[in-house]
Amino acid sequence: MMLKNATNKPLEEMILIDALQRLGVAYLFENEINEALQSVYAEHVNCNINNGVTDDLYTVALSFRLLRQQGYHISSDVFKKFKDEKGEFKTMLTNDARALLCFYEALHLRVKEEDILEEALTFSTKHLKFMLPYLNAPLAQQVKNSLETPLHKGMPRLEARRYISVYEADVARHASLLELAKLDFNLLQALHQREISDISRWWKEINLASKLPFARDRLVECYFWILGVYFEPNYSVSREFVTKIIALTSVIDDIYDVYGTLEELKLFTDAIERWEAATVDNLPEYMQVCFLALSDVVKEIEKKMDYEGRSYRLHYAKEAMKGTVRAYFREANWYYKGYMPTFEEYLSVSVMSSGYPMLAVLSLIGMADIATKEAFDWVITVPKIVRSCALVARLVDDIQTHKVEQERGDAPSSVQCYMREHGVSEKEACEKIKEMVESAWKDINEELQKPNRPPLPLLLPALNLARMMEVIYHQGDGYSNSSGRTKDIIASLLVDPISM
Repeated sequence: MMLKNATNKPLEEMILIDALQRLGVAYLFENEINEALQSVYAEHVNCNINNGVTDDLYTVALSFRLLRQQGYHISSDVFKKFKDEKGEFKTMLTNDARALLCFYEALHLRVKEEDILEEALTFSTKHLKFMLPYLNAPLAQQVKNSLETPLHKGMPRLEARRYISVYEADVARHASLLELAKLDFNLLQALHQREISDISRWWKEINLASKLPFARDRLVECYFWILGVYFEPNYSVSREFVTKIIALTSVIDDIYDVYGTLEELKLFTDAIERWEAATVDNLPEYMQVCFLALSDVVKEIEKKMDYEGRSYRLHYAKEAMKGTVRAYFREANWYYKGYMPTFEEYLSVSVMSSGYPMLAVLSLIGMADIATKEAFDWVITVPKIVRSCALVARLVDDIQTHKVEQERGDAPSSVQCYMREHGVSEKEACEKIKEMVESAWKDINEELQKPNRPPLPLLLPALNLARMMEVIYHQGDGYSNSSGRTKDIIASLLVDPISM
């Protein structure tokens, strides 16, 4: 294994770990990477990196990012050495675009009150934008991609697809690692294609698209969403189950948003709350179809969980779904009554209606023994990292969709609530909400770095859900209108193989 060959060369080892992660094959070397980064962290502690052995920006920034990604808290003071006597970042740092890009990527793992990292982000962003027209490929494409979506906020599978091309053009590449990354990508793509084929067959069989023509028919987009949460082969069953739930939840969301009357919505909410077959007869026919489809999917996975001795997990799934539907009903009530909530009142409900607290629970259902009952007791309470990811989801969505949704007659969004409460323009409200998104990302980063946090595999699904919002809603509503950029991304991951 190449990592063992690099153990006496710390920088070479970190570059290799970074390549494994960015190429999407780190899951094949999980234990080796964990051990290696644990050693890197111990070395940082022992050497007191603040006064440490290197003044190389690339080395410091890379180790800072890799360790913070792994959940180790490294002080931002490590970057003080790169300031001059005036307290400004040294201009010589702009001589090395590769190091500056590495620095920029590291800064997106900042937490609150890290002023030096805020200054560094302004500095690195400004100079990378200036350098971009003068850079050669593949570095120019890397900089362009990173300025658009930083690595920490990107979809891991999409980042891997892009980085394979970058790595192939790198003269310092490991030929065997490049071959492995390409082969693994294509093998997993074939697995993902079989999964979406199976799910599509189920979707056609239940025939909701024709029975409920008012609802969005976005099955592939739903699968793409969960592919962003986990792409590894051991999550195949989870992807199938959660995709089905997301697809049905999307239909339910449309029922609450655009089709159901308030009385019908009250009946449906009650049916979900009680989760009993007897309640179905009280529902309109179109709601019966949806409720029974949802119930059948839950029963299907319940059988599998029962066989594995994990049937208790479905209790948490149902409770999470109930919480989502309650929030849908609250928002429908606001719409029918013409009620404008306060900004805080809106957030308290819309964080739940984003569906992300539910998805955070569902994403643990198919996990191995690491997802204990205690883990479900923790995630069902909507802990800070889940709430922060849901806040990112809701606010990013609102910034991109509030105009269309208001024209359609939906309940008020965060933009309208903030404008009314603070007497500001739409532009000012959106700018303030963007600041809140950045603040939520810092809270996410802080939770990932806490020493007493749950195991990292339990946190990554929530993080990846937040990342998906940044990808799908980067230039508009890439879920409801998926014909452009989203379609191209999906094709690159699910249709087009990488040439060997």
